[in-house]
Amino acid sequence: MIPFNKPFISNNELKYIEQAVLSGKISGDGIFTKKCHDFFCDKYGFKKTLLTTSCTHALEMAAILINIQPGDEVIMPSYTFVSTANAFVLRGAKIVFADSSPDHPNMDANQLEQLITPKTKAIVVVHYAGMACDMDQIMDIANKHQLFVIEDAAQAIDTSYKGKPLGGIGHLAAFSFHETKNIIAGEGGMLVINDERFFERAEIIREKGTNRSKFFRGEIDKYGWVDIGSSYLPSEIISAFLYGQLENIDTIQEKRKQLWNKYYHNLETLGNTIQLPIVPNHSTNNAHIFYIVLKNIEERDALIMYMRKKEIYPVFHYLSLHKSAYFLTENVEKSLPNADHFTNSLLRLPLYYELSLPEVDLICAEIKSFFENTNQ
Repeated sequence: MIPFNKPFISNNELKYIEQAVLSGKISGDGIFTKKCHDFFCDKYGFKKTLLTTSCTHALEMAAILINIQPGDEVIMPSYTFVSTANAFVLRGAKIVFADSSPDHPNMDANQLEQLITPKTKAIVVVHYAGMACDMDQIMDIANKHQLFVIEDAAQAIDTSYKGKPLGGIGHLAAFSFHETKNIIAGEGGMLVINDERFFERAEIIREKGTNRSKFFRGEIDKYGWVDIGSSYLPSEIISAFLYGQLENIDTIQEKRKQLWNKYYHNLETLGNTIQLPIVPNHSTNNAHIFYIVLKNIEERDALIMYMRKKEIYPVFHYLSLHKSAYFLTENVEKSLPNADHFTNSLLRLPLYYELSLPEVDLICAEIKSFFENTNQ
């Protein structure tokens, strides 16, 4: 049986968890949280990072930091996870959905300007499959209209856009360390703050609206309630596990890229039958997802059933949010044909560190067999 995903434990995660427990401080912002913060700032040049309990919570913090108010409009892709929208809906925002590009699930940046109104406050970009949106175009539009840009980089660890690390380009960014991601902590996330005016407030929001971080650094003699906030701080156990993963990021990434490339080369011969992933010229590829795009939902469902009979478990992905029941309670459905196409036709293939290259060969052989039998 080949599952879609299998969480990988490298070398030191359990040892570091034991160290965190024995240190006597497991509530967060201890030694392993600091090690993780330093890792990201040193490796990717991020100005400031804060680990959070999830990517969802990092997005919620971003919405608070840019002061989203009821009635503000936020532009984002429809083809994304519900957390991208929920973080801003919770602050009262109106979500304005953009379509995907015709050849890639990423937002079509050419549509952005026509969606901007006097009420627009921010653009949230989602780097689908860890591949970069056209950030120069997006940032130019945002700067022209004085909008905030937030990168939903949940899938985009260790990817760059024209040499710049994703998550380091917008005003704010959110990463995920969910067990399905390249680097994991079970749950967990991170807020990246690239705009210095948000540095201090981000710490306060993350600490339930208190200035406790300053107190622990000895900058003030007592702390109190100074702003809104919530409990977005992960425990040291999560940070310890994450740091064990980060130590092995280059090894993990190398193996995932081998698997991704093996898929691509095996399935190239089906180029007229399926659409393979396109890596934009401006983006590197972190091998987070290997997906194929089928002709329609019927063909995709048939392939899923065929593969399950072979005990191989590919899965589809997002349902377009502009057609969701919740969104349509207060909004009129709009036409976003590319997002709908990916909703109905995109299929993700198994991809995890312990997957072997021969297993990729087997998966590809079964996909080819499906189409050979279908086309007879």
